[in-house]
Amino acid sequence: MAVGPDETAVTSPIAGGNLESSIDVSLRLQNKTTTTTTTMALKTLSAKAAAELDKELMSTGGFSIDQLMELAGLSVSQAVYRLHPPSAGKTILIACGPGNNGGDGLVCARHLFHYSYKPVVYYPKRSSSDLYSRLCTQISDLGVPFVTDFPKALSQADHVVDAIFGFSFRPPIREPFPAVIAALVASKVPVTSVDAPSGWDVDAGPPAEGPAKDFHPAALVSLTAPKPLVKFFKGRHFLGGRFVAPKIAEKYGFEVPEYPGIDQVVEIKVEDQGDTEAGDKL
Repeated sequence: MAVGPDETAVTSPIAGGNLESSIDVSLRLQNKTTTTTTTMALKTLSAKAAAELDKELMSTGGFSIDQLMELAGLSVSQAVYRLHPPSAGKTILIACGPGNNGGDGLVCARHLFHYSYKPVVYYPKRSSSDLYSRLCTQISDLGVPFVTDFPKALSQADHVVDAIFGFSFRPPIREPFPAVIAALVASKVPVTSVDAPSGWDVDAGPPAEGPAKDFHPAALVSLTAPKPLVKFFKGRHFLGGRFVAPKIAEKYGFEVPEYPGIDQVVEIKVEDQGDTEAGDKL
C-alpha cells in the first residue's frame, strides 16, 4: 500500500530503473480440486518502486486508495484461511499500525469475521481520516472488539496478523510498538505479516538490533509484488496482487502469476533461498 502516517518512503536505488532483484521460485497453485506447480523468475520491487507503482495505480490506473486497501485486506484474509482454518482456532488478533498497512489489517478483520473467525483488533494509534473511521465503523458494527491490552489479547489468540508497518517503514519503531513486536518474538502464537515483517528494512531484512532483530513470522503476504527482504524470509510466503494490469506489470518489469480459480493469493515456494546481491538469482 501507499505511504501512510508515520511511514516514510525509502529512497534506496533501484537496479535497472524499477527492480531490485530476481529470485527463482516455484509457484504452488492450489484450489479444492487441483494442485499445479510451475517455476518462474519472480522479480522483487524496492520500496521506491513499490511506492511509485501505488501512485500510478491511483493516478492513471483508475484505482482508489479504498480499492487497493480492500484488495490487500481480502488477500491477507484468504492467506490466513489457508494457513489457519477456523477449525484450528477462531481467535485472530490483528495488530494494526497507524498507516496503510494498518488499514489493510482492518479490512482483513472484517473478512475474517465473515469467514466465521472471532477477530480482535489492536489499533492503538488510530487515524482520524474518513477512510480509517469508516473501516473502524464497519468492523465495530459487526461486534469486533478493539482491545488495548496487547499482552492479554496475545495470550488468548490462536493466530496473529501483523499489520503494523509495511514497505514504507523507516526506523525508529515508535511507541507503543517496540513492546508489541518484542511480545510477538517471545510468543509461540503463529504470526502472518502483511507485506513486510514489522520492523524489517524493506531491502536489508531484519535489523541488527532492536525488537525486530529476532522477529521471524510464520508467514508473509506480499502485496502486488514481493520486496527484496524476502530473500531473508524463511516461512510460508503468499503473493496477493490479482488486480495489476499486464501493461503496468510489464512497465515495472514483473510478471503477474496465474492465480488459481477465484483465489486472491498464490503461495510462493522459494527454493534454496539465500543471501545474494540485488539482481542475482537465488
